[in-house]
Amino acid sequence: MSDAEWAVVRPLLPVPGWLRGRGGQPEAYCHRAILDAIRYLVDNGTKWRAMSADFPPWDRVYAFFRRWRDHGLVREFHDRLRRRVREKAGRDPEPSAGVIDSQSIKADAVVGSDSRGFDGGKLINGRKRHVVVDTLGLLLAVMVTAADAGDRAAAQVLLAQVAAAHHLLALVWADGGYTGSLVEYCLTGLALVLAIVKRSDDMRGFVVLPKRWIVERFLCATRRSVCIPGSAGRNSEGGSWAE
Repeated sequence: MSDAEWAVVRPLLPVPGWLRGRGGQPEAYCHRAILDAIRYLVDNGTKWRAMSADFPPWDRVYAFFRRWRDHGLVREFHDRLRRRVREKAGRDPEPSAGVIDSQSIKADAVVGSDSRGFDGGKLINGRKRHVVVDTLGLLLAVMVTAADAGDRAAAQVLLAQVAAAHHLLALVWADGGYTGSLVEYCLTGLALVLAIVKRSDDMRGFVVLPKRWIVERFLCATRRSVCIPGSAGRNSEGGSWAE
């Protein structure tokens, strides 16, 4: 991270117990170096044990990450940064509208058969990530399933989580795969309007559709195998393979 980035990030990180008078020994590694190592791993899609020697030992980096993840600090850290970005863009910190979509990704050989599936529509054997983003394309929620999971069934769970976490959310755009009973469920059960943006039958080739291009851009930018906490299929170092 640059010095300017670190100046923004540092106040958002948890304060070590020994600095709050709770005892214990001072930590041996700077949080800035730990975060740089985690960002390196995510950006390059490497394993924990393949961490570059320029960073602290991989097991110490993973120990920090696991502790932050298990206490919900990774999600909190991400959400605080998202709110700051929205405020800087002149938006309300909490979104009132979002976009939902899914993407099937071919699974690597290391992904167990019990956590993958076959997407008949895309002809992909692997996993599927379901995401909800705000109108700036910033992530609100993500869920990873086997690729044979239905979009509407997964969306029912994911949208319930998003509605519970973001009380101002009132409108979500989606494609034609989310039609049917899900629209009524969102309205009556979650107080959400699920607006379907359909592609016209006479369209040919690539066409940018209103609102849907926001989540498509997000999926395009994040299309690679990464280690994501909380998803199915844990690897040998305790991480979880998203695809």
